[in-house]
Amino acid sequence: MRLRALLDTDALGLRLLGGEDELDRTVRGVMTTDLRDPSRYLSGGELVLTGLAWRRDAADSEPFVRILAQAGVAALAAGEAELGDVPDDLVLACARHRLPLFAVHESVAFATITEHVVRQVSGERAGDLAAVVDRHRRMMTSGPAGGGPDVVLDLLGSDLDLRAWVLSPTGRLIAGSKVAGPALPADLCARLAAEQLTAARTGRRGPHRVSLGGTPYSLFPIRSSGRSPQAARDVRETVLSDWLLAVDADASDWPEERLDLLQGVTQLIAVERDRRDAARTVRRRLAQEVLELVQTGAAPAEIAARLRVAAPVLLPGLGAAPHWQVVVARVEWEGGDIEAGPVAQSLLEEILVDPLATGPEPSDRIAVAHTGDEAIALVPLPAVSSEHDGSEAGILADALLESVRGPLSAGLDDDGRVTLGVSAAVHSAEGLRGALEEARHARRVAAARTGRVCAAGHQELASHVLLLPFVPDDVRRAFTARLLDPLRDYDRRHRAELIPTLEAFLECDGSWTRCATRLHLHVNTLRYRVGRIEQLTSRDLSRLEDKLDFFLALRMS
Repeated sequence: MRLRALLDTDALGLRLLGGEDELDRTVRGVMTTDLRDPSRYLSGGELVLTGLAWRRDAADSEPFVRILAQAGVAALAAGEAELGDVPDDLVLACARHRLPLFAVHESVAFATITEHVVRQVSGERAGDLAAVVDRHRRMMTSGPAGGGPDVVLDLLGSDLDLRAWVLSPTGRLIAGSKVAGPALPADLCARLAAEQLTAARTGRRGPHRVSLGGTPYSLFPIRSSGRSPQAARDVRETVLSDWLLAVDADASDWPEERLDLLQGVTQLIAVERDRRDAARTVRRRLAQEVLELVQTGAAPAEIAARLRVAAPVLLPGLGAAPHWQVVVARVEWEGGDIEAGPVAQSLLEEILVDPLATGPEPSDRIAVAHTGDEAIALVPLPAVSSEHDGSEAGILADALLESVRGPLSAGLDDDGRVTLGVSAAVHSAEGLRGALEEARHARRVAAARTGRVCAAGHQELASHVLLLPFVPDDVRRAFTARLLDPLRDYDRRHRAELIPTLEAFLECDGSWTRCATRLHLHVNTLRYRVGRIEQLTSRDLSRLEDKLDFFLALRMS
């Protein structure tokens, strides 16, 4: 479709501010952005919609417009809802770069324009989708009556007999059609997400066909509005944040018209995704402000004042001031110039959503900032009663990754890692700096472990086990070999089970009776085995030092 056709559509509320000679340009897609540099998400031919949140002063307009012009976008449409009239500096910048500029009336939602463009661009090849969208315009509105992705999926089920679900990259069920039957089991959602992430890392173009439990599924990636698969410089920049559309069907033999239909649906759902991300802007800014105050050593009273602003946003309706937890995440890739901070931020926002919650709304209560390659979440917790100190409340590191480790490992493949650290709950601004350092230290403990996805909590920072990951590998091997190899050799030759006996003896705190009962042995037999261990190693298991050495050797082996 051409720009002239958009201008002639009264319902879109577009007013031309410049570029009348360029109205015959072809529009190939639409993208909503408030990034200062959206170039990585542009592939050319888009109508770019912006609320001007990127503009801080007049000097910002020239570089923003230059980036759009270099990317080959068709036109820019600026909303009047926030700033009123479109600034003159933006008008002049667009004129210099021959970029058509429209003003969008404050009464018109960007979703309305997006829906119109998507429908027109794909309408000739997918008339059934155009008819569906035309009957349900409300689904793309910004209010709660719009219905969001669920409405789109209901229409796929009722009009096209397609059962479909929208999943997050960690396998959380975001939306599903009511006609699709019972919700997908959590383990199936996680497996589908893992399959999509694995396919995305190979660079294969979707949809991806998989068969799980004898049922074929076709997986369609859902990317930000207007972003083509080639827009990102590296797939690792977005693989851990893209949603996916899972369809209960084999799309390998579908005609082009039907494939275009589903691709159009993913664009419509992407609008909802973009709206959710835009809604996070305030929370991200709050987290960034609090983080900067904490890291620069601001007075507790100043931090407390900022927290009082954040609390009603993150926990609306809360009477008392909440407690707070800090979660730190880092995503690391081998090779490539990848900005990992935004990746970790988006991923942490998803991980911290209750895995049993559906829909995007629960994530609206998470404030995550990023600095460098690190993402930092400020998690509010309802204040516990006075008879508890809150030390056991909130997020636990092990539970945090229990349901997402599988999908994330698939997306990380063999060249990425995710490590997380979780602080204890703190009750005031004075404790926030300590909580941040605690979470960062816990993340370093997690990073010292093996595995693609690791987490550590504050509970582990008070244990001797904390020291073990930092012992150099060659020292660990030499220490364990010196103590345990004689026992392993003896067990191989005599099937004496000295190693299991040693483990049980230490776990029973050296109690002969309890250890013999656990191993179903006579006490004299146990004494014989322990004597053999002491003889082979020249150690004395009645001495605390030797018990501790054996304990550490077993933990490090």
